Amino acid sequence: MMMWKDSGVPADSFYEARSESAEGPKSKFKIKAGKTLSARRWHAAFSPDGHLDIASVLSRIQRGGVHPSIRGEVWEFLLGCFDPKSTFEEREQQRQHRRVQYARWKDLCQALDSHVGSGRIITAPVITEDGQPIQDPLVLLEANPDQSKGQANGGSEAEPYLDKQVIEWKLTLHQIGLDVLRTDRTLVFYEKKENLSKLWDILAVYAWIDKDVGYCQGMSDLCSPLIILLEDEADAFWCFERLMRKLRGNFRCTERSVGVENQLQSLASITQVLDPKLHQHLETLGGGDYLFAVRMFMVLFRRELSFGDSLYLWEMMWALEYYPDMFSMYEEPELIIEKNDVSKGKVKSIRQFGKFERENLKNGTKTSEAPLPITVFLVASVLKEKSARLIQEARGLDDVVKILNETNGDLDAKKTCSHAIRLHKKYLKMAHMSTLRTSDGISGLMRWLRPSSVSGEG
Repeated sequence: MMMWKDSGVPADSFYEARSESAEGPKSKFKIKAGKTLSARRWHAAFSPDGHLDIASVLSRIQRGGVHPSIRGEVWEFLLGCFDPKSTFEEREQQRQHRRVQYARWKDLCQALDSHVGSGRIITAPVITEDGQPIQDPLVLLEANPDQSKGQANGGSEAEPYLDKQVIEWKLTLHQIGLDVLRTDRTLVFYEKKENLSKLWDILAVYAWIDKDVGYCQGMSDLCSPLIILLEDEADAFWCFERLMRKLRGNFRCTERSVGVENQLQSLASITQVLDPKLHQHLETLGGGDYLFAVRMFMVLFRRELSFGDSLYLWEMMWALEYYPDMFSMYEEPELIIEKNDVSKGKVKSIRQFGKFERENLKNGTKTSEAPLPITVFLVASVLKEKSARLIQEARGLDDVVKILNETNGDLDAKKTCSHAIRLHKKYLKMAHMSTLRTSDGISGLMRWLRPSSVSGEG
């Protein structure tokens, strides 16, 4: 077991990489004693019954992240799988109930396609778009590489009837397989076929239960760390399901819009306020839609950071955005609305909220429209850092993409988080001033600045 060192241990050293994969982003973040949430501090944060002091945990994570040895169990709380106010016994009951539910969904998926749960991954379609089985021997052999020619028809025989939803789901299975085989292949963990199969099964089951979104490219990058951190497949699935509650809007597409479009529009608005020269330059280049930033939103900086550093960035984001009603909102949304209506004046301890959420509370964003997610400010932070180069050197969108791609491996997760928090504060302040000017005009602003002198007039 790796010992603590005063100088810190590189985050990537806990995740063994294949010897031939020397290229790629290098870890900048270090696990440090006294700053990182350790196993000892984590276990000490629970009462004898199992109630978690979430405030102390958030404070420690925001200082130095989570030690990899406890990362999986900490993430279950950060993502809203469990309520900090619950007991050990209540959480164990919830865990067992969820494992049973996942097993039922997986059995249902296996009944629809025998590849699910078989340990095999398909990388070629086994049905046509109208639901007819594909009988091409080469395609079948690719879909079932472990079976002999005589058995290759398994799972692809003519079906009496497939409805549209089943056809759409079965058509995504080979795409999931192709993406799984490309995901985190530099890690020794995925040299084991059973780990690849676990990732494929979770994504296949999720694609079935979330029929509005299904499966989209990028989800394998989001799910992969959860497979590594949580040994039980069902536990990893539920963490992924909670993560998708946060992110599914990015993947939800309609005939009129791409899911991530809302965040891109928010990024444009923020940049226009915080760095108007850069925004104007990007618009001149035809990049006012900010599509060049899509990847950072979709896979949460997995390409810009090393594996270990991206996990640190994720837990920082979730700790900064944490709010105490997250579990209740996911489990019993109707009850939480009723509760809020009954006790509007009753505010929870501010320490139970992440630092980012505290700023939102101070500025009243929770009571009006939904606050912007921290991801938008993280991407804005990257743009702000590259602002001078983008303005001076970018003469087209290809240049913008090239300059931003140079961020790969060069991004410092900790500094980016700190910068994002500062930009968030600055944006809220400027937005507040702008609201005062537009709603009340100059006289309203003067009243806000000098309430005593103004109130004495008249």
